[in-house]
Amino acid sequence: MPRAPAVLSIGTTEPRNLAGVGRDVVVAAQYGCVVVTAVAAVSAQDESGVRLLQVLASEVLEAQLDALAGIRVGAVRIGALGSVANVALVARRLETTPDIWAVVDPVLYASAGGALVEGGAFAALRDDLATLPSVVLTPNLGEAAALLGRERIGRDEMETAAMELRERGAGGVLLKGGHLDGEPVDVLATRDGTQAFAAPRIAAGMRGTGCTLAMAIACELALGRGLREAVVSARAFVRAKMTAPASGE
Repeated sequence: MPRAPAVLSIGTTEPRNLAGVGRDVVVAAQYGCVVVTAVAAVSAQDESGVRLLQVLASEVLEAQLDALAGIRVGAVRIGALGSVANVALVARRLETTPDIWAVVDPVLYASAGGALVEGGAFAALRDDLATLPSVVLTPNLGEAAALLGRERIGRDEMETAAMELRERGAGGVLLKGGHLDGEPVDVLATRDGTQAFAAPRIAAGMRGTGCTLAMAIACELALGRGLREAVVSARAFVRAKMTAPASGE
């Protein structure tokens, strides 16, 4: 079987690699995919939240991306970019590769609390990055509400919200309902319509589930899966990780 193309991870570091760029490297290794990285910001965070966030200048991010110019990339995974300038840079780069899927996790905060973006960066992501046809958005309910300018999104509004986000230009939207009461449900919106994925809630928690899911989708896409198939397989991958005995990752 031919070697899979690399997956490019662009985002923020997390010291224990339970989230962010480091988590992407772990997930890619589990998939057997090659991974290359470009760091947009460095964070110091733990169970109490983000202690410090150092956003790198867009020139630093651009130099990293330029250094990877000769790498054959099959998919991109984008996490927290930190600044308006970094968002604009990544959006410009994606516009030059419209045939490569980019899975964009529109992160606002770390799971333990604390902002991962500077002022204005989320609005830039909403207007410039989330509207590209090569992008697959993977927001949770809070992030989707922020993107749509709403206070909240309920279970009965998920399909409409996911389709509204997709109609702004994205190639696909996976709206994650893990924070819903009762049985969680995710909704995938594509040009063909919407599809809901429900599954029993897993009692065990796992840090970095959003990062893990986004990178798993990117790996599946790099391996040649269609978008729906990639989402189904990636969700199964994450659920297997959540139910597996602790491995010390």
